[in-house]
Amino acid sequence: MPRSDSRRLVAPAAFLLAATIAVLLIRSGLEAGKPTPTTTAVVAPPTPHKKVRTTKKTTKRTATTSGPRFWTVQAGDTFGVISSKTGVPVATIQQLNPNVKSTSLFIGEKLRLR
Repeated sequence: MPRSDSRRLVAPAAFLLAATIAVLLIRSGLEAGKPTPTTTAVVAPPTPHKKVRTTKKTTKRTATTSGPRFWTVQAGDTFGVISSKTGVPVATIQQLNPNVKSTSLFIGEKLRLR
């Protein structure tokens, strides 16, 4: 074998030797029980469940409702905006104000809510 061919084989042989040594070192560390540098998930212990005791209560509903009875239209108001601000459904606003169209509200106009 000429001298130039032996020089081309030295680098791959050295790489294989280094890789083999690395694998042996890692394997010996695993066998010795040493942890490898990996991430480990920590699982919290389950929380004990508490028994909840419920009692049956009867409540009496009253007919009184809270909130405003009338609404004064402001800039940018629509039936949907008024509904979200007051909690009164749009259908109820339409029913209580049959002469008012939701597309033509005027600033300062009073709408019945209850």
